[in-house]
Amino acid sequence: MLKRLIIQNYALIDSLDISFPGSLVIITGETGAGKSILLGALSLLLGTKADVSALKDKNSNCVVEAEFTGEQDIILRRVVTPQGRSRIFMNDEPVSMDELKEVSSRLIDIHAQHQQLLLADRKFQMAVLDHYAHLAEELRQYTSDYDRFTAIDNEIRELELRLSESEKNREYIEYQYGQLNDAKLIDGELEELEAEQKQLSNSEQIKANISAIEDIYNSEEFSVLTRLKEIESLLDKMKDFIPEFDQLSQRVSSARIELRDIESDIVLKGEKISSSPERLQAVDDRLAMIYDLFRKHGVSTIAELIEIKEKLSVELGRNVDLSNEKESLQKKYNLLKDKCSQEAENIHNKRIEYAPRLSATIMEAIRSLEMPQALFKVEVVSKNDWGRDGKDDVLYYFSANGGVSLKELSKCASGGELSRIMLCIKALMAKYVGMPSMIFDEIDTGVSGSIADKMGNLIGEMGKHMQVFAITHLPQVASKGTAHYLVYKEITEHGEARSNIKAIDGEARVMEIARMLSGAELTPEAIANAGVLLRNN
Repeated sequence: MLKRLIIQNYALIDSLDISFPGSLVIITGETGAGKSILLGALSLLLGTKADVSALKDKNSNCVVEAEFTGEQDIILRRVVTPQGRSRIFMNDEPVSMDELKEVSSRLIDIHAQHQQLLLADRKFQMAVLDHYAHLAEELRQYTSDYDRFTAIDNEIRELELRLSESEKNREYIEYQYGQLNDAKLIDGELEELEAEQKQLSNSEQIKANISAIEDIYNSEEFSVLTRLKEIESLLDKMKDFIPEFDQLSQRVSSARIELRDIESDIVLKGEKISSSPERLQAVDDRLAMIYDLFRKHGVSTIAELIEIKEKLSVELGRNVDLSNEKESLQKKYNLLKDKCSQEAENIHNKRIEYAPRLSATIMEAIRSLEMPQALFKVEVVSKNDWGRDGKDDVLYYFSANGGVSLKELSKCASGGELSRIMLCIKALMAKYVGMPSMIFDEIDTGVSGSIADKMGNLIGEMGKHMQVFAITHLPQVASKGTAHYLVYKEITEHGEARSNIKAIDGEARVMEIARMLSGAELTPEAIANAGVLLRNN
């Protein structure tokens, strides 16, 4: 229930703070007094776009705040700056526009004249039937499953695209990976191969040089080791005379031993030198393959080639993973498809069951508004496929005269007929949606006399069970309210127009109803008639 409304700096309103009771609240006022301004301000709390041109003072913020009571108290506030920025608060905590719309849509519903166009909206027609058939829980489960189903369907499509792209390159990737894998590359082998190639390519020269060294060591005319032995002996003979020669003799002895070891190592190394043309060819081939792989992959080390091979392996494995993922998703897809199909079928059957009941209920209501021959039919039409709303289309058919064939409602009903039908549907929905507050903005446009009185009775009946605001220009409707508010315009001392609203009762209310009956000039008859209307309600 809308308990309190505060408006600051909006259109012709400087500052407004007003409280409302539950039940039926009537709002009247002369044309141009500002009734639409109240709705415009309140619409900001329903998420409509803020327009800075609506700010009365272009240098100050516009503030609209509403306090709602019910299962829990909620205060919604929207602040619009002169720059057009908007801030939204719920119980003094900032919230998003989507959060505002989600909350406010459950607190209040504004029905304006243009909302009659909803009667041509298939989704609205379906929503009325679904509410009437108590399908809220089934639809919640179905839409949840359907959203998961479509999400998985999108995932599968995306995977298929990725797999398709991967398959295009798969042969090339497999070829590259196979080439690198067959090469059995070992990090560090390049240096060893290059060294071995140099040795094999120069084996004959190496052997000749080693042979020459051996000759030097073992020459009968000049043996390095023999001559050093002689030097060592001569030094020994002189050490008694020159003590330092003893140390030099030892150094020569050490050099001789070291040279003997060097000779042994040279001989051993020479014995291992291979001059195999076959091995040289194998090394050359291996190096050529490695150099070729370097060129192909634009790298310069075996470590980089090994890294590329591992990446290619991962890429090939990813294809397998994508295929496995697709298979897993496909199983979920099939399960959800069956589940959604069954749920859609159940919803369809329930719609089929309740459509005739809704037809009869609406037809009875509109016939009470002076359309005694009216026919109304809710038809459920199955579609070939199912979507987020299920597998159906819902169509409303109408005839104001019983003998005329039914036609689609939007194509045959007049404005006044649409007003009455929409009022009946809103009254019906209020029972099933449980909406705390509803605002009718001149829904009685295009009707008068006894029809207006009956529409007033219908709105009044709604007001017994919930809070209803009726902005009206018809005295028959205005007289039904348990509370009456007058919107009026006043001119300030500075010559500025300003809108305001006040509660009226007693004599003031009689005079307002009389004004609605007779226009600008109040007549005794109008005043008397106004008193009768109020007493009868």
